[in-house]
Amino acid sequence: MKKTYFISDFHLGTPNHAASLLREKRICAFLDEMKGDMEALYLVGDIFDFWFEYKTVVPKGFVRLLGKLAELRDAGIPVYMFTGNHDLWMKDYFETELSIPVYFKPISRTIGNKLFYIGHGDGLGPGDKGFKRMKKVFQNSFAQWLFRWVHPDIGVGIANYWSRKSRIANGPKDEMNHGEDEWLLQYVRRKIKEVPADYFIFGHRHLPMDVIVEGWSRYINLGDWINYNTYAVFDGETCTLKTFNT
Repeated sequence: MKKTYFISDFHLGTPNHAASLLREKRICAFLDEMKGDMEALYLVGDIFDFWFEYKTVVPKGFVRLLGKLAELRDAGIPVYMFTGNHDLWMKDYFETELSIPVYFKPISRTIGNKLFYIGHGDGLGPGDKGFKRMKKVFQNSFAQWLFRWVHPDIGVGIANYWSRKSRIANGPKDEMNHGEDEWLLQYVRRKIKEVPADYFIFGHRHLPMDVIVEGWSRYINLGDWINYNTYAVFDGETCTLKTFNT
């Protein structure tokens, strides 16, 4: 039976080239292993630690992953990309080069006979007002236009510096399980009244979680590929959180 895979938070590019390359090879090995029964693949944000598309320039590197995604698409397997808070400055590169649609907000989608609500998860739920204000600036078209005039060598350097600084400051806090106070869990408990999804699939938290929201509904956080190598797979009946062991 064909299966649908959900995976997020690779953060390729961090903390250095060597570590990122090992992670990228591990991700490609995962895609190779799962390709045989793959119905579709959802990349649920923060695939890159930084991504910005200039008019004729995209960030250097990641050729193994990009080639693997091209291979999946050439084999007729649908791939869907979601932006995260680290790679939200995507434009049309993936759509044009790889026929991979990019989603900037969560979406509802019926897969088999189940309703999924899928998104990266950044900026959802209560709190985190500082980030929500910054996200509005990052999403502003004028701010993006101004950044595009910065030479890529300088712009990417600045962005990588702030990305790493943010992770150092927030990493331990972000990776704590706060139980019922989890912002995304609070968001899901409210959202289910509007979208009665069977599965709420998010990334962003870097912490694998599978929580029952209602009798029929579950919230699954995909964890990350820096520490956990976790993903979710839907077999047509049940969505399960799993770990890839190389």
